[in-house]
Amino acid sequence: MPNPWESMRLLSDPTRARIIFLLSRGELSVGELQEILGMRQSRISTHLSLLRKAGLAVDRRDGKNSFYALTESLPTGVQKILEAAIQATAQDPLTLADQRALKRLAEKRRRRTEQHFNLVAERLGKNYCPGRSWESIGQMLLLLTPRVKIADLGAGDGTVSRLLARQAEFVHCIDNSPRMVELGRSLAKKEQLKNVDYVLGDIEKVPLADRSVDIALLSQALHHAENPKKALAEAFRILKPGGRLLILDLRAHRFEKAREIYADRWLGFKENDLHDWLDEIGFIRPEVRVVAKETQEPGFETLLGTALKPAR
Repeated sequence: MPNPWESMRLLSDPTRARIIFLLSRGELSVGELQEILGMRQSRISTHLSLLRKAGLAVDRRDGKNSFYALTESLPTGVQKILEAAIQATAQDPLTLADQRALKRLAEKRRRRTEQHFNLVAERLGKNYCPGRSWESIGQMLLLLTPRVKIADLGAGDGTVSRLLARQAEFVHCIDNSPRMVELGRSLAKKEQLKNVDYVLGDIEKVPLADRSVDIALLSQALHHAENPKKALAEAFRILKPGGRLLILDLRAHRFEKAREIYADRWLGFKENDLHDWLDEIGFIRPEVRVVAKETQEPGFETLLGTALKPAR
Protein backbone atom coordinates (compact mmCIF):
# COMPACT_ATOMS: atom_id res chain seq x y z
CA MET A 1 0.00 0.00 0.00
CA PRO A 2 1.51 3.40 -1.00
CA ASN A 3 2.65 5.46 1.97
CA PRO A 4 1.93 9.25 1.98
CA TRP A 5 5.27 10.16 3.58
CA GLU A 6 7.24 7.95 1.20
CA SER A 7 5.26 9.40 -1.72
CA MET A 8 6.12 12.95 -0.66
CA ARG A 9 9.80 12.04 -0.37
CA LEU A 10 9.90 10.43 -3.80
CA LEU A 11 8.05 13.26 -5.52
CA SER A 12 10.39 15.87 -4.07
CA ASP A 13 12.89 14.76 -6.73
CA PRO A 14 12.39 16.95 -9.86
CA THR A 15 13.02 14.11 -12.33
CA ARG A 16 10.51 11.78 -10.67
CA ALA A 17 7.98 14.63 -10.57
CA ARG A 18 8.47 15.13 -14.33
CA ILE A 19 7.98 11.40 -14.94
CA ILE A 20 4.80 11.37 -12.84
CA PHE A 21 3.49 14.35 -14.80
CA LEU A 22 4.10 12.55 -18.11
CA LEU A 23 2.49 9.31 -16.87
CA SER A 24 -0.55 11.34 -15.85
CA ARG A 25 -0.99 12.01 -19.57
CA GLY A 26 -0.97 8.32 -20.49
CA GLU A 27 1.01 5.11 -20.65
CA LEU A 28 4.60 5.42 -21.91
CA SER A 29 7.47 3.03 -22.55
CA VAL A 30 10.96 3.46 -21.12
CA GLY A 31 12.23 4.32 -24.60
CA GLU A 32 9.54 6.96 -25.07
CA LEU A 33 10.37 8.53 -21.71
CA GLN A 34 14.02 8.52 -22.71
CA GLU A 35 13.14 10.33 -25.94
CA ILE A 36 11.06 12.96 -24.12
CA LEU A 37 13.35 13.58 -21.16
CA GLY A 38 16.66 13.27 -23.03
CA MET A 39 18.18 11.12 -20.27
CA ARG A 40 20.01 7.80 -20.19
CA GLN A 41 17.80 4.72 -20.05
CA SER A 42 19.50 3.47 -16.88
CA ARG A 43 18.66 6.68 -15.03
CA ILE A 44 15.01 6.62 -16.12
CA SER A 45 14.69 2.92 -15.25
CA THR A 46 16.03 3.60 -11.75
CA HIS A 47 13.42 6.30 -11.14
CA LEU A 48 10.64 4.12 -12.54
CA SER A 49 11.70 1.23 -10.33
CA LEU A 50 11.43 3.46 -7.24
CA LEU A 51 7.99 4.71 -8.27
CA ARG A 52 6.81 1.17 -8.95
CA LYS A 53 8.10 -0.17 -5.63
CA ALA A 54 6.36 2.70 -3.83
CA GLY A 55 3.10 1.74 -5.54
CA LEU A 56 2.74 5.00 -7.49
CA ALA A 57 3.33 3.43 -10.92
CA VAL A 58 2.66 0.07 -12.54
CA ASP A 59 4.41 -1.60 -15.45
CA ARG A 60 3.19 -3.81 -18.27
CA ARG A 61 5.26 -6.02 -20.56
CA ASP A 62 4.33 -6.04 -24.25
CA GLY A 63 6.83 -8.00 -26.32
CA LYS A 64 10.28 -6.59 -25.62
CA ASN A 65 8.96 -3.29 -24.27
CA SER A 66 7.93 -2.25 -20.77
CA PHE A 67 5.16 0.32 -20.50
CA TYR A 68 4.47 2.38 -17.37
CA ALA A 69 1.34 4.08 -16.11
CA LEU A 70 0.13 5.67 -12.89
CA THR A 71 -1.47 3.33 -10.39
CA GLU A 72 -5.24 3.55 -10.36
CA SER A 73 -7.39 3.78 -7.22
CA LEU A 74 -4.71 5.12 -4.88
CA PRO A 75 -5.60 5.90 -1.23
CA THR A 76 -7.14 9.37 -0.90
CA GLY A 77 -4.15 10.87 0.91
CA VAL A 78 -1.63 9.59 -1.64
CA GLN A 79 -3.87 10.62 -4.56
CA LYS A 80 -4.01 14.19 -3.25
CA ILE A 81 -0.22 14.29 -2.92
CA LEU A 82 0.11 13.00 -6.47
CA GLU A 83 -2.33 15.58 -7.83
CA ALA A 84 -0.55 18.37 -5.95
CA ALA A 85 2.80 17.29 -7.40
CA ILE A 86 1.37 17.18 -10.93
CA GLN A 87 -0.20 20.62 -10.54
CA ALA A 88 2.96 22.12 -9.03
CA THR A 89 5.10 20.69 -11.83
CA ALA A 90 2.81 21.70 -14.71
CA GLN A 91 4.24 25.20 -15.29
CA ASP A 92 7.89 24.35 -14.71
CA PRO A 93 9.96 25.21 -17.85
CA LEU A 94 11.30 21.65 -18.07
CA THR A 95 7.80 20.21 -17.81
CA LEU A 96 6.53 22.58 -20.49
CA ALA A 97 9.32 21.30 -22.74
CA ASP A 98 8.33 17.73 -21.83
CA GLN A 99 4.75 18.46 -22.90
CA ARG A 100 5.95 19.72 -26.28
CA ALA A 101 8.11 16.60 -26.70
CA LEU A 102 5.15 14.39 -25.71
CA LYS A 103 2.98 16.11 -28.30
CA ARG A 104 5.64 15.51 -30.97
CA LEU A 105 5.85 11.85 -29.94
CA ALA A 106 2.08 11.41 -30.23
CA GLU A 107 2.11 13.07 -33.64
CA LYS A 108 4.96 10.82 -34.77
CA ARG A 109 2.97 7.75 -33.69
CA ARG A 110 -0.08 8.99 -35.55
CA ARG A 111 1.89 9.72 -38.73
CA ARG A 112 3.57 6.30 -38.62
CA THR A 113 0.22 4.51 -38.49
CA GLU A 114 -1.38 6.79 -41.08
CA GLN A 115 1.54 6.41 -43.50
CA HIS A 116 1.40 2.64 -43.18
CA PHE A 117 -2.29 2.45 -44.08
CA ASN A 118 -2.02 5.05 -46.82
CA LEU A 119 0.69 2.89 -48.42
CA VAL A 120 -1.21 -0.41 -48.15
CA ALA A 121 -4.69 0.96 -48.91
CA GLU A 122 -4.83 -0.39 -52.47
CA ARG A 123 -3.68 -3.89 -51.53
CA LEU A 124 -5.07 -4.35 -48.03
CA GLY A 125 -7.82 -6.73 -49.13
CA LYS A 126 -5.49 -8.65 -51.48
CA ASN A 127 -2.44 -9.32 -49.34
CA TYR A 128 -2.00 -11.07 -46.02
CA CYS A 129 -3.06 -9.21 -42.89
CA PRO A 130 -2.65 -10.90 -39.48
CA GLY A 131 -5.91 -12.00 -37.93
CA ARG A 132 -7.99 -11.08 -40.98
CA SER A 133 -9.43 -14.40 -42.10
CA TRP A 134 -12.78 -15.28 -43.60
CA GLU A 135 -13.17 -17.92 -40.91
CA SER A 136 -13.12 -15.33 -38.13
CA ILE A 137 -15.09 -12.74 -40.08
CA GLY A 138 -17.73 -15.33 -40.94
CA GLN A 139 -18.27 -16.18 -37.27
CA MET A 140 -18.65 -12.51 -36.48
CA LEU A 141 -21.20 -11.94 -39.23
CA LEU A 142 -23.40 -14.73 -37.85
CA LEU A 143 -23.92 -12.65 -34.72
CA LEU A 144 -25.30 -9.67 -36.61
CA THR A 145 -28.96 -8.77 -36.84
CA PRO A 146 -30.20 -7.43 -40.20
CA ARG A 147 -31.72 -3.96 -40.67
CA VAL A 148 -29.73 -2.19 -37.97
CA LYS A 149 -27.43 0.84 -37.85
CA ILE A 150 -23.77 -0.15 -37.60
CA ALA A 151 -20.55 1.74 -36.85
CA ASP A 152 -17.42 0.09 -38.28
CA LEU A 153 -14.64 1.68 -36.19
CA GLY A 154 -11.25 1.51 -37.90
CA ALA A 155 -12.97 0.34 -41.08
CA GLY A 156 -9.94 0.38 -43.38
CA ASP A 157 -11.08 0.01 -46.99
CA GLY A 158 -14.51 -1.11 -45.77
CA THR A 159 -14.39 -4.76 -46.86
CA VAL A 160 -16.51 -5.86 -43.89
CA SER A 161 -18.78 -2.82 -44.03
CA ARG A 162 -19.68 -3.36 -47.66
CA LEU A 163 -20.73 -6.93 -46.84
CA LEU A 164 -22.85 -5.78 -43.92
CA ALA A 165 -24.44 -2.99 -45.93
CA ARG A 166 -26.30 -5.49 -48.07
CA GLN A 167 -28.66 -6.14 -45.16
CA ALA A 168 -28.01 -3.37 -42.64
CA GLU A 169 -30.11 -0.22 -42.47
CA PHE A 170 -26.97 1.95 -42.53
CA VAL A 171 -23.24 1.53 -41.96
CA HIS A 172 -20.94 4.32 -40.74
CA CYS A 173 -17.27 3.64 -41.60
CA ILE A 174 -14.74 5.51 -39.42
CA ASP A 175 -11.02 5.53 -40.25
CA ASN A 176 -8.12 7.91 -39.55
CA SER A 177 -6.37 7.35 -42.89
CA PRO A 178 -7.47 9.85 -45.57
CA ARG A 179 -6.43 7.41 -48.29
CA MET A 180 -8.49 4.60 -46.76
CA VAL A 181 -11.54 6.85 -46.55
CA GLU A 182 -11.06 7.91 -50.16
CA LEU A 183 -10.69 4.29 -51.31
CA GLY A 184 -13.70 3.14 -49.27
CA ARG A 185 -15.93 5.82 -50.75
CA SER A 186 -14.79 4.86 -54.24
CA LEU A 187 -15.50 1.16 -53.69
CA ALA A 188 -18.93 1.85 -52.14
CA LYS A 189 -19.82 4.02 -55.13
CA LYS A 190 -18.62 1.33 -57.52
CA GLU A 191 -20.81 -1.25 -55.77
CA GLN A 192 -23.74 1.23 -55.71
CA LEU A 193 -24.13 1.10 -51.94
CA LYS A 194 -26.29 4.04 -50.84
CA ASN A 195 -26.43 3.12 -47.16
CA VAL A 196 -22.71 3.45 -46.40
CA ASP A 197 -20.75 6.55 -45.49
CA TYR A 198 -17.03 6.97 -44.84
CA VAL A 199 -15.92 9.50 -42.26
CA LEU A 200 -12.37 10.55 -41.41
CA GLY A 201 -12.02 10.19 -37.66
CA ASP A 202 -10.31 8.55 -34.68
CA ILE A 203 -11.76 5.48 -32.95
CA GLU A 204 -10.79 7.10 -29.64
CA LYS A 205 -12.91 10.16 -30.51
CA VAL A 206 -15.64 8.85 -32.78
CA PRO A 207 -17.45 11.54 -34.83
CA LEU A 208 -20.89 10.05 -34.16
CA ALA A 209 -23.61 11.10 -31.75
CA ASP A 210 -24.36 9.40 -28.44
CA ARG A 211 -26.72 6.41 -28.65
CA SER A 212 -26.84 6.52 -32.46
CA VAL A 213 -26.04 2.93 -33.57
CA ASP A 214 -27.23 -0.58 -32.81
CA ILE A 215 -23.90 -2.31 -33.38
CA ALA A 216 -20.33 -1.06 -32.93
CA LEU A 217 -17.69 -3.11 -34.70
CA LEU A 218 -13.92 -3.11 -34.07
CA SER A 219 -12.39 -5.50 -36.60
CA GLN A 220 -8.57 -5.70 -36.27
CA ALA A 221 -8.55 -2.04 -35.24
CA LEU A 222 -8.12 -2.09 -31.47
CA HIS A 223 -4.42 -3.02 -31.55
CA HIS A 224 -3.75 0.19 -33.52
CA ALA A 225 -5.31 2.40 -30.83
CA GLU A 226 -3.18 4.51 -28.53
CA ASN A 227 -5.60 3.75 -25.72
CA PRO A 228 -7.73 0.65 -26.45
CA LYS A 229 -9.86 1.13 -23.35
CA LYS A 230 -10.76 4.64 -24.52
CA ALA A 231 -11.78 3.24 -27.91
CA LEU A 232 -14.04 0.72 -26.16
CA ALA A 233 -15.54 3.52 -24.07
CA GLU A 234 -16.30 5.45 -27.27
CA ALA A 235 -18.04 2.40 -28.68
CA PHE A 236 -20.11 2.27 -25.49
CA ARG A 237 -21.03 5.96 -25.89
CA ILE A 238 -22.33 5.70 -29.45
CA LEU A 239 -24.30 2.50 -28.86
CA LYS A 240 -28.02 2.68 -28.22
CA PRO A 241 -29.24 1.07 -24.98
CA GLY A 242 -29.30 -2.65 -25.65
CA GLY A 243 -26.80 -2.25 -28.50
CA ARG A 244 -24.06 -4.79 -29.18
CA LEU A 245 -20.29 -4.43 -29.40
CA LEU A 246 -18.32 -6.85 -31.59
CA ILE A 247 -14.53 -7.12 -31.51
CA LEU A 248 -12.22 -9.08 -33.76
CA ASP A 249 -8.56 -8.73 -32.80
CA LEU A 250 -5.35 -10.61 -32.24
CA ARG A 251 -4.69 -12.62 -29.14
CA ALA A 252 -1.57 -11.50 -27.25
CA HIS A 253 1.57 -12.61 -29.13
CA ARG A 254 5.31 -11.97 -29.24
CA PHE A 255 5.85 -11.20 -32.92
CA GLU A 256 7.68 -7.93 -32.29
CA LYS A 257 8.09 -7.17 -36.00
CA ALA A 258 4.33 -6.53 -36.22
CA ARG A 259 5.03 -3.02 -34.91
CA GLU A 260 7.18 -2.28 -37.96
CA ILE A 261 5.45 -4.36 -40.62
CA TYR A 262 1.82 -3.62 -39.76
CA ALA A 263 2.17 -0.43 -37.65
CA ASP A 264 0.68 -2.29 -34.68
CA ARG A 265 0.62 -0.31 -31.43
CA TRP A 266 -0.24 -3.35 -29.27
CA LEU A 267 0.89 -6.96 -29.69
CA GLY A 268 -2.63 -8.30 -29.35
CA PHE A 269 -4.60 -8.69 -26.13
CA LYS A 270 -5.20 -11.24 -23.42
CA GLU A 271 -8.75 -12.54 -23.13
CA ASN A 272 -8.93 -11.57 -19.46
CA ASP A 273 -7.78 -8.00 -20.14
CA LEU A 274 -10.46 -7.42 -22.77
CA HIS A 275 -13.07 -8.99 -20.51
CA ASP A 276 -12.06 -6.77 -17.58
CA TRP A 277 -12.06 -3.59 -19.68
CA LEU A 278 -15.57 -4.32 -20.96
CA ASP A 279 -16.75 -4.89 -17.38
CA GLU A 280 -15.16 -1.67 -16.12
CA ILE A 281 -16.67 0.45 -18.93
CA GLY A 282 -20.17 -0.81 -18.14
CA PHE A 283 -20.90 -3.45 -20.75
CA ILE A 284 -22.87 -6.50 -19.69
CA ARG A 285 -22.58 -10.18 -20.70
CA PRO A 286 -19.06 -9.83 -22.12
CA GLU A 287 -17.62 -12.88 -23.88
CA VAL A 288 -14.12 -13.22 -25.35
CA ARG A 289 -12.89 -16.38 -27.08
CA VAL A 290 -10.41 -17.61 -29.67
CA VAL A 291 -12.12 -18.24 -33.02
CA ALA A 292 -9.19 -18.81 -35.39
CA LYS A 293 -5.60 -20.10 -35.19
CA GLU A 294 -3.09 -19.73 -38.01
CA THR A 295 -0.87 -22.72 -38.73
CA GLN A 296 2.03 -20.79 -40.23
CA GLU A 297 4.54 -18.80 -38.19
CA PRO A 298 4.14 -16.60 -36.22
CA GLY A 299 0.86 -18.41 -35.55
CA PHE A 300 -1.50 -15.50 -34.94
CA GLU A 301 -4.71 -16.29 -33.06
CA THR A 302 -7.88 -14.28 -33.47
CA LEU A 303 -10.18 -13.29 -30.63
CA LEU A 304 -13.88 -12.62 -30.98
CA GLY A 305 -15.32 -10.44 -28.25
CA THR A 306 -18.93 -9.43 -27.77
CA ALA A 307 -20.83 -7.48 -25.12
CA LEU A 308 -24.07 -5.54 -24.69
CA LYS A 309 -24.82 -2.02 -23.51
CA PRO A 310 -27.43 -2.16 -20.72
CA ALA A 311 -30.96 -1.47 -21.92
CA ARG A 312 -31.30 1.24 -19.27
